[in-house]
Amino acid sequence: MNDHAEAAALSHVGCVRTANEDSVMTHPGGSFWAVADGMGGHARGDWASQTVAARLHAVSLTGGLDHDCEAIADALAAANAEVVEAGRVAVRTIGTTVAALLLAEGRCACLWVGDSRVYRLRGGMLRQMTRDHSQVDQLVAAGIIRPEEAADHPLANVVTRAIGGEPDLALDVVEDAAVAGDVFLLCSDGLNKCLSDAEIAALLEAAPAAACDALVRAVLARGAPDNVSVVVVRLPG
Repeated sequence: MNDHAEAAALSHVGCVRTANEDSVMTHPGGSFWAVADGMGGHARGDWASQTVAARLHAVSLTGGLDHDCEAIADALAAANAEVVEAGRVAVRTIGTTVAALLLAEGRCACLWVGDSRVYRLRGGMLRQMTRDHSQVDQLVAAGIIRPEEAADHPLANVVTRAIGGEPDLALDVVEDAAVAGDVFLLCSDGLNKCLSDAEIAALLEAAPAAACDALVRAVLARGAPDNVSVVVVRLPG
């Protein structure tokens, strides 16, 4: 099933930013994808996201979920060390988020740092597989603010974890079964801060390339205040 996943990716600078600090990665093996979002307002965010994408693109996959997750984690740790060192030399913070999806052995694994996301659409129901490493997510979890208040909160852009943030990388991983017909979406926060879950779910019903185009067009129609990047992966069935 994983060998025949249909996938597409698209990244856009948006309507306000002058540079695209996002990067998307499609692994040549056809079972591994990632989105990285260079931290806005920080030096060389585009370089940081490209560094992560390059490290992940070079990972050698075996088709074994556990082994390949370890290889991806090692690549992210190496990227983190490289970005941390660049920040030390520059005497300023350089960082990027990352969200990755691996399909192997009839399962999926999501690996992430920061507030880029992985969603799954199954049977018309959209589920966020990742949990944002962000100040507003902590406020929502603590019951201090409501989920619908998060997007417009003053701390909406503050992440609590990032590649390049700390020498010891805190990477989260979740695994689940991959089922025929599943559709996965990886995105930078430029998407989910403009579109609701219901809007995202409706647009994911299309084939991957058309879905990517529709998602980005919808964000641009809302003024796209940030870069926006999407990867859509559909399993046959």
